[in-house]
Amino acid sequence: MALTISAHSPVDRAEEILTPEALAFIEELHQRFAATRGDLLKARAVKREEVARTGRLDFLPETRDIRAGNWTVAPAPAALQDRRVEMTGPAAPAKMAINALNSGAKVWLADLEDASTPTWSNVIESILNLRDAAAGTLAYTSPEGKEYRLRTDAPLAVVVARPRGWHMSERHLLIGGEHTVGALVDFGLHFFHTAKQLVENGQGPYYYLPKMESHLEARLWNQVFAFAQDYLGIPQGTIRATVLIETIPAAFEMDEILYELRDHASGLNAGRWDYLFSIIKYFRDAGPRFVLPDRATVAMTAPFMRAYTELLVKTCHHRGAFAMGGMAAVIPNRREPEVTAQAFEKVRADKTREANDGFDGSWVAHPDLVPVCQDVFDAVLGERPNQLDRQRPEVTVTADQLLDIASAGGTVTEAGLRLNLYVAVAYTAVWISGSGAVAIHNLMEDAATAEISRSQVWQQIRNQVVLADTGRTVTRELVSGILAEETAKLRGEVGEEAFAKHYLPASRLIGELCLSEDYTDFLTAPAYELVG
Repeated sequence: MALTISAHSPVDRAEEILTPEALAFIEELHQRFAATRGDLLKARAVKREEVARTGRLDFLPETRDIRAGNWTVAPAPAALQDRRVEMTGPAAPAKMAINALNSGAKVWLADLEDASTPTWSNVIESILNLRDAAAGTLAYTSPEGKEYRLRTDAPLAVVVARPRGWHMSERHLLIGGEHTVGALVDFGLHFFHTAKQLVENGQGPYYYLPKMESHLEARLWNQVFAFAQDYLGIPQGTIRATVLIETIPAAFEMDEILYELRDHASGLNAGRWDYLFSIIKYFRDAGPRFVLPDRATVAMTAPFMRAYTELLVKTCHHRGAFAMGGMAAVIPNRREPEVTAQAFEKVRADKTREANDGFDGSWVAHPDLVPVCQDVFDAVLGERPNQLDRQRPEVTVTADQLLDIASAGGTVTEAGLRLNLYVAVAYTAVWISGSGAVAIHNLMEDAATAEISRSQVWQQIRNQVVLADTGRTVTRELVSGILAEETAKLRGEVGEEAFAKHYLPASRLIGELCLSEDYTDFLTAPAYELVG
């Protein structure tokens, strides 16, 4: 089966990435692993239906020996020993990539997933930027003549690339007339074009793996890694992966996920926003006890979220893996310094909790937050690169604690409903315009925000939730009316051209997803069809 390119318009310098050799590698990955990926996606649906019937998740009895075993992951390479501050952001455009590399963070999560719309130009430019960054040649000159160059006065952030999750397809590369697997395209192109250079640089091809729901999905990634290293003649174990524990079923399989990747694993990350999205999605029709309050009121200190992060730290350190904290998404607002100062204090408190709990580092979404996070972790770590020695033996987490959604407290309000609909439309509009990292209300948002927002609305309709501030019941009619009002508000804010091109299609899509009898697993799948 031949691989064909179906992009509607050419992308500048694409020929540097889409070489015959690189495409042959992608084709080999697809033929070897796409069928298993399809089976695993079907297994997700089967398990979700079972949970919907029982309202119950638990630790797997068949992997009890793995959880009880005395094994550890491979020691981290020198380049990943200190991860106290990780900058996150898309790998394109080049200006953002350079700013991230120059930010002073120890690591840059170069995102080809939730912070990047998978337009063909974004996919190609991301790989070009990461290849050029590995070679030390990445540079950009703005139309105004401002030059952006990689700094030479201090170390650059170590790149950890995040490919798309297993669920996303790549419609611009076809094999046998079928879409290829987005994760394999992102990984394959990045690995093929950077791996040997990164090894020469004293680093390696490092990855963040998103959206996994089981250790069997981790096993598939491990098989991909083993094959890819042999294909390019790179020693086994050169690849290192950090897994985002951002789905509720994965929270019950942390040990097993690390075990499957043990020769390539370097840690787990607490992907807090997608984790909340997953809880809503997984238990959307399991009754009102799984209805979360307004998303802005769900704190990391809620008992069920504490159970999740405490278990993650304990599991990681028991297995010699790094525990990475969650996102600080604040964007400085220089017109309102007091607002920014208050937000920074909240970030400091959040990072202090993580550092004191044993996390080895954490994420920020803006370079101005790098020193804030650095100061907090410096105070706890001192000269040590990490705190793997904090084993947390006192922590015991049960299935009931992980599923104690009621412990979040709070209420569902009409104000929260309005905010959900506003944010879902606003984010989706910018996503389909080609940008996955979106500034909304002084926060850098990615797809997880819109996913939580539209999923909460669907769940609230399904459970006929009564709004605490107005006493109204959430119905399709109420949601439809409020969606129209919030869409009109956005129309006044963005102007007619942008509204007609992006915001109106986004509003229609959010309406379809929220009001449908059937739940759509990922907003980005139908939104992908609206991308030019």
